[in-house]
Amino acid sequence: MRIALTGGIACGKSLVAKFLNELGVETIDADDIVHELIPDPAERRRIAAEVFADPEKRKELEAKIHPQVKAKIETFLCSPSPFTSHRIAVIPLLFETHWDADYDIICCVRSAWATQVARMMATRGYTREEAEARLAAQMPVEEKAAKSHYVIENNGSAEELKAEVKKFTSWLMNSTCSQGR
Repeated sequence: MRIALTGGIACGKSLVAKFLNELGVETIDADDIVHELIPDPAERRRIAAEVFADPEKRKELEAKIHPQVKAKIETFLCSPSPFTSHRIAVIPLLFETHWDADYDIICCVRSAWATQVARMMATRGYTREEAEARLAAQMPVEEKAAKSHYVIENNGSAEELKAEVKKFTSWLMNSTCSQGR
């Protein structure tokens, strides 16, 4: 059973992954792989500013990085785990890369636009204009949610999110059991 977690920027995918790990579900995050490939935070910020301003440069960068990210995710998902029966790939650009066809179950973490903007301003130091520009450059989270099998809402507290993650893991166990896995 191949499972992916996606969602918009500042929707809480990393926190969901943390809670999944606490519940015994192993995860791999595409963003972490990119950080391994480009370890210098200043360089990542420079590149991000450049590619968000130029769609052609973004395509060039993605053509170089995405195959490496996909290969690491595939290795993780195909390696047996003695610790868990479920492994989840956290892939923010799952639909944009068209990797969604590779997954049996897709879960989307969704937050309201205003919540996403506020989080980017508070946690990443973006101005409102920068945050809105980042959101405008990506597939809307509502579209991602509509294409997903399960949606986790994240507009409240961390405790509320953790409760939603527990519901998801329960749903996941029932879904995989009903499919004979």
